[in-house]
Amino acid sequence: MVLGIITAIAACPAIVGTNEAIMISQRKQAKEEHRTRKTNLVVACSDPSAKAEDVDQSFVVLRDHKLWIATRPDAEDDEGRELLKRSHRFAGYFFNHPEHKWPGGGQGFVSTIMEEPPMLNWIYVDKDTNEVKYGTKHESMGHKLGPWNCTPVDKRVTFEKWEGFCAVEEEPGRWGLYFDCLDDGLDGKVPLTKPMLEVELIRKEMRIPPVEEADQGPPS
Repeated sequence: MVLGIITAIAACPAIVGTNEAIMISQRKQAKEEHRTRKTNLVVACSDPSAKAEDVDQSFVVLRDHKLWIATRPDAEDDEGRELLKRSHRFAGYFFNHPEHKWPGGGQGFVSTIMEEPPMLNWIYVDKDTNEVKYGTKHESMGHKLGPWNCTPVDKRVTFEKWEGFCAVEEEPGRWGLYFDCLDDGLDGKVPLTKPMLEVELIRKEMRIPPVEEADQGPPS
């Protein structure tokens, strides 16, 4: 009996340690689960200029291999409404890239590019123009593919470990998404005549449909 009690007492630290390890693992798993959930992207802009109202709280959309900010067209802007119809709202998540491993964490970023079939493409930053684009594995080769990540609390999107996203008004009312890789105001990338705003990208988790979506498989 005495031996049994002694054995049980000796085993207690091991049991406690195992339970703590399991709890830590469960907390970590729950914390990282959000990375695989499909999200939309919403733009936040706190710039004091009147232009900020055009992009603030707008969704990010995909069109013609670029990421755009879906501002609301004016009543007379027939072209703007048509462009919006041809756009696909960003719906994506973090995904390990098969050919890139970044030190310190971070992954690739993917999004569906159409409703049917729900094909996935990689999100990347064009190495020459700093535009945020989407494309197949072949189309994204040679460009900046990551690491993509997000802030631990607000889940704001980061690229290369910081937030350098900008909205550039390509044409009146047409705002493209860029990343200021060198933190120099996109010097030499965007003409000074084009309005530019610093923006944040907020991940907005999508509602889960009644029937779980079929596995889309890896990005092309």
